[in-house]
Amino acid sequence: MTKKILTIIGARPQFVKAGVVSKAIQETDGLNEVILHTGQHYDPNMSDVFFDQMGIPKPDYQLNINDCSHGEMTGRMLIEIEKILLQEKPDWVLVYGDTNSTLAGSLAAAKLHIPVAHVEAGLRSFNMKMPEEINRICTDQISDILFCPTDTAIENLQAEGFDRKATRIENVGDVMHDAALLFKQFAAGPDGVSSEQPFVLVTCHRPENTDNIDRLTSVVETLNEVHATIAPVVFPLHPRTKAAIERAGLKLNVNVIDPVGYFEMLWLLDHCGLVMTDSGGLQKEAFFFSKQCITMRDQTEWVELVECGANVITAADKDKIIAEVKARFGKTVDADHNLYGGGEASKRIAKILAEG
Repeated sequence: MTKKILTIIGARPQFVKAGVVSKAIQETDGLNEVILHTGQHYDPNMSDVFFDQMGIPKPDYQLNINDCSHGEMTGRMLIEIEKILLQEKPDWVLVYGDTNSTLAGSLAAAKLHIPVAHVEAGLRSFNMKMPEEINRICTDQISDILFCPTDTAIENLQAEGFDRKATRIENVGDVMHDAALLFKQFAAGPDGVSSEQPFVLVTCHRPENTDNIDRLTSVVETLNEVHATIAPVVFPLHPRTKAAIERAGLKLNVNVIDPVGYFEMLWLLDHCGLVMTDSGGLQKEAFFFSKQCITMRDQTEWVELVECGANVITAADKDKIIAEVKARFGKTVDADHNLYGGGEASKRIAKILAEG
């Protein structure tokens, strides 16, 4: 009997994860996938391009819910997702990561007694001021299968008492590693960036940096100094960050480029000499490409990268960041690919869903 998987995506990293898992689902007997796109990310460079570049099937449903507060967004998604679940009657709802789309999808399914499978379960920053932390904790609590990417994630769940619950917990590895291995061959350089000189690749979009004027000012001043004195800085500028910088009256004196597609990001990772980010996913992708990473946050979900020396947490501390850039630029890390499952996470997820 064929099982129907209803996959819910909405934010940029979820498109990448869904791409490799969808491929595995298509190759697994007994599974049929329906894709629901909430529209949480609506910039064409951060949404539509992923479906075109990666060969992900176009969504069966598109909700176009975006540009509103966390509460309104989650509430509207909950209402509309529930309607689709009642119509489709899936055997599983598959959600990814820690976005509002993830929380709304899992909550709608749980209230209708539809089993929920959560990819990237068990991650914790232990910072309840992050909306992502709230989303991932709540989603784990109401999921039936928790697909964990690392041993650390399983330890987090055990510490929260999940080993005394009926929830199934599986360490399948990290689907982002699958994606990096699968799509690296299609990497393409973005306009305005040369491979002749190593550069520092920067992304910054977390509210803890963009919504705090002191932290944002420190980040901008730091990037300007790094660009002027150490190495060129290439900064694909997130729309939220761009707006925040403009509101604050700050001036970026680095190589600012438009947001890039996934294949272009893979090229940037492959050719850079260092990564600076406040993203969760990019910390891992830097590791996949054996690059040192400086994380401009107070915590990270990927503590194993800090423990092995591939990543350092600096917050928005200008002096600390500059010191780490000087110490790490151009140096590689010894990437143990078994740390994140060896590129087989998607196949493991599809197999478990087919059998479960």
